[in-house]
Amino acid sequence: MNATATDSLPSEAEIRQAPADDYMSARQLAFFRALLERERDALLESAHRTTLHLQEFESTPDPSDRASLEEDHTLELRVRDRERKLLHKIDEALARIDNGSYGWCEDTGEPIGIPRLLARPTATLSVEAQEIHEARRKMQGG
Repeated sequence: MNATATDSLPSEAEIRQAPADDYMSARQLAFFRALLERERDALLESAHRTTLHLQEFESTPDPSDRASLEEDHTLELRVRDRERKLLHKIDEALARIDNGSYGWCEDTGEPIGIPRLLARPTATLSVEAQEIHEARRKMQGG
């Protein structure tokens, strides 16, 4: 993205105060694209640091130190797996921006809403549809 396009991005406050008929306008989509791309870049940097850290060979003769290191590595791998899943959701959200479906509930077709998208830019369901989805999952036992 060039500097002039970045300079013209609305602020979060402007996004929150925009009139309803401005919902998912080109400027709002550009704002969310930039937000998602920043989040993706931060996750990729974190993944790179984790990879470098896991590649460092830390040999220790003490069994409790070894166990502690193994636990640290397990935790890092768990975090990395969560980050990998979030990266996938970010890529899907960027694809929705490209195909024009970003910001619209997959179930109802209604707007997801700016506050929810600011809190969770990868959201695919409105709050109401998400609540119904979670209630169904609870009823099905999982």
